[in-house]
Amino acid sequence: MMKKPFVTKEQVDEIVKTYPTPFHIYDEKGIIENAKAVYEAFSWNEGFREYFAVKATPNPRLMEILKEQGCGFDCSSKTELMLSKAVDASGEDIMFSSNDTPAEEFAYADKLGAIINLDDFTHIEFLEKTIGKIPETISCRYNPGGVFEMSNGIMDNPGDSKYGMTKDQLFEAFKILKEKGAKRFGIHAFLASNTVTNEYYPMLAGQLFELAVELQNKTGAKIAFINLSGGVGVPYLPDQPGNDIAVIGKGVHEQFDKILVPAGMGDVSIFTEMGRFMMAPYGGLVTKAIHEKHIYKEYIGVDACAVDLMRPAMYGSYHHITVLGKENAPLTEVYDVTGSLCENNDKFAIERSLPRIDMGDYLFIHDTGAHGYAMGYNYNGKLKSAELLLKRDGSVELIRRAETPRDYFATFDSLPVFEKLSEIMDEESV
Repeated sequence: MMKKPFVTKEQVDEIVKTYPTPFHIYDEKGIIENAKAVYEAFSWNEGFREYFAVKATPNPRLMEILKEQGCGFDCSSKTELMLSKAVDASGEDIMFSSNDTPAEEFAYADKLGAIINLDDFTHIEFLEKTIGKIPETISCRYNPGGVFEMSNGIMDNPGDSKYGMTKDQLFEAFKILKEKGAKRFGIHAFLASNTVTNEYYPMLAGQLFELAVELQNKTGAKIAFINLSGGVGVPYLPDQPGNDIAVIGKGVHEQFDKILVPAGMGDVSIFTEMGRFMMAPYGGLVTKAIHEKHIYKEYIGVDACAVDLMRPAMYGSYHHITVLGKENAPLTEVYDVTGSLCENNDKFAIERSLPRIDMGDYLFIHDTGAHGYAMGYNYNGKLKSAELLLKRDGSVELIRRAETPRDYFATFDSLPVFEKLSEIMDEESV
């Protein structure tokens, strides 16, 4: 099985006349179709809402597309809250789930009317001191501890995670919050990352639904929503089967009818906070082969680097690569595909079987629509690439320009050296 790019060599040949490589490009059609499928899968729940995890792809144009499909936004910082406000999200359109949270960020979330999701028991007092009250709608993050296992083995280790409250803390938190005026409560949990199995959400839902029944019975707190958070992954490998969101939604529905409905809690809303599943397959990094090197291994150097996509360098993650125009060519060569950073882990692929790559070929690196551009940085003085949107009509829209040296040096603007840098930039016309 091979992954198929959503953009062709012919399209890229036209795009680069205006926007040189490297660039991230996103598929509007795919994003919309996927969002519709998510809402269809959970249409049985009247209050369902997907709160897109802004951290995955913090671009307001893409956020607008998701908002048009009914999505809210999961934010974890003040700047993400500001992005949400910029696309006219407000109030309960926004879920604020952060940890080790500065007071000013709680204050700003409250100003926007966002649903605040408390990560720690001590944050109750901290929030009350910061904003002078406890909001009527409040959520708490749960950490069950131990390891999280499914039929295919251990998926993650919540007990080693810094996030969330213990069960005892959660019960005490609900009692205190209720006494302080909270009226609508939510439960939030994230137990495993990038699961490629239809079991994860239904299994998590079952645990949280049972917890919700116990919490409501013992504390009298009205459970208004249960947030399954993220963790639904995508198949990065070409032969890996993906999740079926319809099957996942059905599995959560079964747990809902089995646990919540008999407890008289059939009005509970289900929330999700998917970033990767919503966006990853609908983004790609397009880069050009500019060097080849023949030493102890065969290397192809491209004009992108880990600044544009950190996951392979940071995690050793696999991202499939298609050589545009050579989709059906035999995989006769074995290459390391590298960027230009002064770091030996700046490799998009290691010993990857690919067609023969000629200088000037365009490589499409798949599944960069989430945690791609967002994780970039400026090490070695490298500048982040542009972001483009491939629209449904086939046209291309610039949704974030490429950085320039002027952007990189902008924070020196109060220093004497900035005048010299400005002269240099003027000379170089950047």
